[in-house]
Amino acid sequence: MPIKWVLHWQPNQGSTVSTQILNEVTQCLESINGVREGRWKATLNYYKPIVRDQAAAYELPRDFLGISLAEQPSKYYFIISTQRIILEADASIQMIMEKLQSYKSRVTLYFEGSQYQLGDFRLRVGKVVPINSENLRGIVMEVEYLPLSSMEKAKQVMYEFLEICQEALSKRSLPGYFMHIAPNFGEFGLSDNYSPQHTAVQYAFIVAHLIASVQAMRN
Repeated sequence: MPIKWVLHWQPNQGSTVSTQILNEVTQCLESINGVREGRWKATLNYYKPIVRDQAAAYELPRDFLGISLAEQPSKYYFIISTQRIILEADASIQMIMEKLQSYKSRVTLYFEGSQYQLGDFRLRVGKVVPINSENLRGIVMEVEYLPLSSMEKAKQVMYEFLEICQEALSKRSLPGYFMHIAPNFGEFGLSDNYSPQHTAVQYAFIVAHLIASVQAMRN
């Protein structure tokens, strides 16, 4: 599977994310010859246990994330970040969880936007919104380098491509920049060879960052 970095928009101090910024980013990609290929969407759920027996509560993970990815519609991925565990399941597991009523989805976030082709790169740029809401919580960009699946071999090419993107965005004087958080994939038992599990872990780290940012603003 091609190497992919998932980035999020980091607003400058005192500014926030907005639809205008998202529009500017997509226009920027088109200005550097990005060819729009269509739409894409990913869905992330934040689960908490439904505790009926307090004695059993300590045996259950306190919370975890579940995510469905556009490129793997038949799969569903669970991430328990505190224990550095990631699991792949069939997409039908969500229906099974609803029937078992052992965990409940407390928060659902949609990642949705447009997909572009730019040479050997595929880019997906979109907004982060809660279910049943248009309240923008963030902006994400997936950068996929199609020729390679080794993260180590692709690292330099990815950095150079991002520099080109950042330079193009800087000309628009936007109040922020795209940030790449690099998880330690080895802690999750993942190798250098890229897989959908790597993508799921990156989304988990981005959501944790977004939640921390919202809490910091409230404080």
